[in-house]
Amino acid sequence: MKQSTDLPGLIPVFPLPGALLLPRSRLPLHIFEPRYLAMLEDCLKTPHRLIGMVQPNAVPGRDESGLHKIGCAGRVTQFSETEDGRYMITLSGISRFRVQSEVDGFTAYRRCEVSWDGFDQDRAPISDTDCAFDRKVFMRLLDRYFASQDLSADWQTLEDAEDELLINSLSMLLDFSPEDKQALLEAPSLGTRRETLVTLIEYAMRGGEGDVMQ
Repeated sequence: MKQSTDLPGLIPVFPLPGALLLPRSRLPLHIFEPRYLAMLEDCLKTPHRLIGMVQPNAVPGRDESGLHKIGCAGRVTQFSETEDGRYMITLSGISRFRVQSEVDGFTAYRRCEVSWDGFDQDRAPISDTDCAFDRKVFMRLLDRYFASQDLSADWQTLEDAEDELLINSLSMLLDFSPEDKQALLEAPSLGTRRETLVTLIEYAMRGGEGDVMQ
């Protein structure tokens, strides 16, 4: 297990609404804004190559630049540059973190002091498990959901995926609100995340609008 002491206390953060990264999962990103190009350039110079993904948490009338307290850091494991200077990168999820404070400094991008405490399972060498997961029931629900949303899927890949990869990938890919994505991120276990995901899917199938996770 990677200990929290191996991880830096200060990391760059990318506040991107609706973009969810989870441990042991991969998130492709398209980097083109100058401040985030600078962030990537600086990140690649560090030994850990970590970028923290965190949901904005703006409070209208008070704080339009707020951040949620929990995010997930990913290591840049792939990157390629386009002819016009943009980058396509892949973040591999390492661990969730808790924002301690935002650091004012001389960078165009945002940085935060973070704590890795309480997220030991994220850094475990083996996948999280969900003993109560009934895959057949879940896949039937997923089939109905995809049909209701007019979505297609590679069902063989979904069937072959391990439980954690299946639940985390769907949590990241399905079109839920930023607040719902945050609820999926903050789920303390894979079982809780699966229960949250099922609730969101069932809510969407009932034609619900807005946030279901309060």
